[in-house]
Amino acid sequence: MTRMPVLSHELAASFADIALANVVREFPNKMDHVMGSTGDVRGPRALHPAFYGSFDWHSCVHMHWLLARVRRSFPDLPQAAASEALFDAHLTAANIAAERSYLARPESRSFERTYGWAWLLELATELRRGTDAASRRWAATIQPLADAFVDRYIDYLPRQHYPLRGGVHSNSAFGLLFALDYARSAGAGTLEALCIERALAWFGGDHDAPVAWEPSGADFLSPVLIEAELLRRVLSPAAFSTWLDTFLPGIALRDPDALFTPALVSDRTDPFIVHLDGLNLSRAWCFRGIASALPASDPRAAILDAAATVHIDAGMAGLKAGNYMGEHWLATFAALALSR
Repeated sequence: MTRMPVLSHELAASFADIALANVVREFPNKMDHVMGSTGDVRGPRALHPAFYGSFDWHSCVHMHWLLARVRRSFPDLPQAAASEALFDAHLTAANIAAERSYLARPESRSFERTYGWAWLLELATELRRGTDAASRRWAATIQPLADAFVDRYIDYLPRQHYPLRGGVHSNSAFGLLFALDYARSAGAGTLEALCIERALAWFGGDHDAPVAWEPSGADFLSPVLIEAELLRRVLSPAAFSTWLDTFLPGIALRDPDALFTPALVSDRTDPFIVHLDGLNLSRAWCFRGIASALPASDPRAAILDAAATVHIDAGMAGLKAGNYMGEHWLATFAALALSR
């Protein structure tokens, strides 16, 4: 059996170097910014003093998550001191208040919905997992912004009757997945109940997923796999196994082949084509998560684990290419793929 790759000390250090460089790189920058007046014509750092780098707001948030994750997983990393200094500089009460004020603008109603919302809550969850004083301090500082996004979810989810199923930022299953993580970590019962209700209403009755249609040319998420990874967290193991058999009946036969074959990435300088490197890594993350919910005797588990390995290899090749269009975000998905 092929040995499953893991997040090693060496890889964690390289990921920390990537993140430290990117979160302070303000330009180029692709902003999600609706302007209400000429006074709103300002640059990324003026608008987002905590999360101004890494090409866009959500990538900056999940690069901060990456730093928090590798710092917690490997406390002796040589980049630990630089990471702590960066968090102290970025996650200040004033900066978080500015981020929250930006969010409160009428023009920001749909800002980063729901991909950036999910990543901010996942960052808050990761900081809450830290047991040291610094992690507790940063978690407390970011809490008002997390609260604001919880309020957004509670307002938005009951109004969103239909899910968004594409393999990009707006994907509804991804938006629920990290929100559910946060709700369970923080004891946010109203948010947890809403996430579960929406997950079951949107996806609980799905069957015979159109897997052969994947991937689309700009996907960094597999719509069917991210949905399955969400339902894994909502259903009991027995109920999930039954649901999966109905939703993806071809897994035991590796059918369709397109789901188990890494996506081809033809141009890593293209900001959308390079998404497919992320697709390979996020597929691996989902394959591993889905397999973990199945009994070891279930033949699907070994097939999913094998698929995860080949997808990690393909995605890591993309990360090693070193082009900024992938470098500013891919390491976060690599960390997810390499971790249980």
